[in-house]
Parts: sequence; structure tokens; C-alpha cells
Amino acid sequence: MPNRTASIPTLDTRALNRATLQRQWLLRRRAATLTNAVEHLVGLQAQAPNPPYLALWARIEGFEPVKLTELIEQRRIVRCALMRSTLHLASARDLLALRPLLQPVLERGLRHSAHARHLNGIDLRELAAAAHKRLAQEPLTTGDLGAWLANAYPGRDTTALAMAARCHLPLVHVPPAGTWGSHKNAALSPADVWLARTKPALAQGDPLAQLMLRYLAAYGPASAADITTWSGLTQLAPTLERLGSTLRRYRGDDGRLLFDLARTRLPDADTPAPARLLPGFDNLLLSHADRRRVLDEADRARVFSANGLIKPVVLVDGFVRASWQIERVDGRAAVTIEPFVKLTAAQRDEIGAEAQRLMQAIEPDAAERTVRFVRTLDSA
Repeated sequence: MPNRTASIPTLDTRALNRATLQRQWLLRRRAATLTNAVEHLVGLQAQAPNPPYLALWARIEGFEPVKLTELIEQRRIVRCALMRSTLHLASARDLLALRPLLQPVLERGLRHSAHARHLNGIDLRELAAAAHKRLAQEPLTTGDLGAWLANAYPGRDTTALAMAARCHLPLVHVPPAGTWGSHKNAALSPADVWLARTKPALAQGDPLAQLMLRYLAAYGPASAADITTWSGLTQLAPTLERLGSTLRRYRGDDGRLLFDLARTRLPDADTPAPARLLPGFDNLLLSHADRRRVLDEADRARVFSANGLIKPVVLVDGFVRASWQIERVDGRAAVTIEPFVKLTAAQRDEIGAEAQRLMQAIEPDAAERTVRFVRTLDSA
């Protein structure tokens, strides 16, 4: 076996930052179709309907929110549980290809959830088959599906029954669920029914290896632990070893072994990084075990709340340096910026200009648009 440790270069935090921002299309916006963007990012975290729209706005030139809504309504982009058993927007063909790979993650998550004790003694394959048969007739909400399943499993917790179906079946959220501003309970449809005319993306060779290569193309350089954090999949070392010379190896400044695509050139660590406003639950914040490449550990509690929420953030020189929120009152839109550090006048101007562009995109009919910086202990 060749000695791969003899001349492995080291990447410091700033080099990792610029490499990741380049892969995430955050060093410059790209001219790409929305489907290509969603596939490049291997899905977008989508617990709430609006964040994927904001994530694409930060990455795509000329992004129009209505175009994403149209793709969801046309069944070309779908919302379904995928990586880490959490809701994502993915292309239809990616959903069909990726969900079988991620199925063990969803089933493991169910076994370790609070719902598991309510499912003792139930044949979950039979439950899933019954749910599929019912949902093939018409989409149902989670509540209605659980109530229907309770007819076959009397006395059982209806939410647990519905969650078992959700984990054992790829259930698509039927629009308007998942579209901008929609907060109604989602109706669920089996992916093979909703996407009957869609063929899955074809993966050459080892599907797991191909998934890991796609992850590195969008999030690398990264460690095996990073890939696990993103996907929920474990025991990845043998697959990384099989990829051999298709991967280049680095060391983080803490000694971690990092993998990357062998043919990918890293940007210069001093490449300028523009200000970006990212939504809550953005992929950039959730796809690495070690988030220091974009978020200082001292600021983690400012972004990740105790109840599991992840705030919208502002990138300044490539790193999370503030949080933000938008409000609309009486026809007026306002973005409030809460810095974590003292910002220069030039940085405030750049953030303000980006916030104005965001409001123009998502609040085009607002009578007035303003940007406000909140004074904190760490900022003047």
C-alpha cells in the first residue's frame, strides 16, 4: 500500500474557508439553472419553506423565487426526508437515487427516537405497505395518516405510526407545502406515485462512493466525520480507501485527515469573499463536524439555539460575523443586523447593500426598505 502520509499538505482555517465558499458558490454567484444548483448542493435543508429560496438567492445570479415555486409545482424539485432524516429540497431524480442509500439513516433515527417505544411488536414493513396503499389513493397529512393507521393498530400513538411510515417510505410534501410562505400542514404522497414519470439519476459504479464524491464537490475538503455529520451515514472509511487516487489528502491545522477531489484546484486563501446573508439552517452551517471553517466556536451559541433552531447569519470576509432577520410591517420591509464583532464602516456598507438587494428580491412591492444595525456588547 502506498504511503500517503509522507507529503500530505496542511490547510489552515482560512484556506478551508475559501475552498468551502468556492464549492458552495458563495465567493461569487453562479449562472446556473435552479435544478443544477440544487443537485450541485446535493439538496437544501428545508424544515421551513423559505430558507431554500434564500439559500439559492445567495448563490445564483438573477434568482427569481417564483421559478423555484414553479419547479416544485411541476414535480421537478421535491421536499422529502433525506440526509440526517431531515427535510430537504432535492431534484426529483436525486430523491429517487439518494433515498435508498439514506434509508438506513432514517430507520436508525426512528429506532433511537421517542417514537420507538410506541412501535414495539409492530411489523414496520407491513405498516409501510399499508400506508403506501392508502396514500396512493390520495395524499394525506401526517395527522390524517396517523389516524387512519390507528384503525389497524388500535391503542397506538398516532404520531408514532405516521413517523414510522415517513421513515420507511419516501413521502413527498405535496405543494403548496414547501413553497414560499406556505405554512399549512403538508399532504404526503409516496415518491413513486408523485414522481411516476421520473427516472432516478444514474450513478456509475459504487453509489455510495458517488455520493461521497458529490459531497466533496460541494463541501470539500472534508473529513470522514464531516461526511457522516452531513449524511448520517457511518463506517465510511472503507469507501474512502477504495476511492484511492481519485482523492487528494490534506491535513487540517489540528491534524485531521481531509479528503478532496484530486482534480479540484483550491482557491488562494486570500481570495476576497463578499458579504452574504444566509438563511437559518443553511447547508454551510450543517454539513461539517468541525464548523470552525466558517463559524468561530465562541459564536456557536449565538447561532445554534438550545431548542434546535439555527439563525440566519451574515458572512463577512467569509466567516459568520452577525445574525439577521427580516420583518414586514404596514407594507414596509426591514432587515435587522446583529453583529458579533465590531464591523468597519466599509463592512457595514457592504452588508447593507446586500440586505437591500435581498429585500428587492423577496419584498418587491414593499413601500420602503430599511437596514438597521443593532448595537451589541461586541460592536460599536
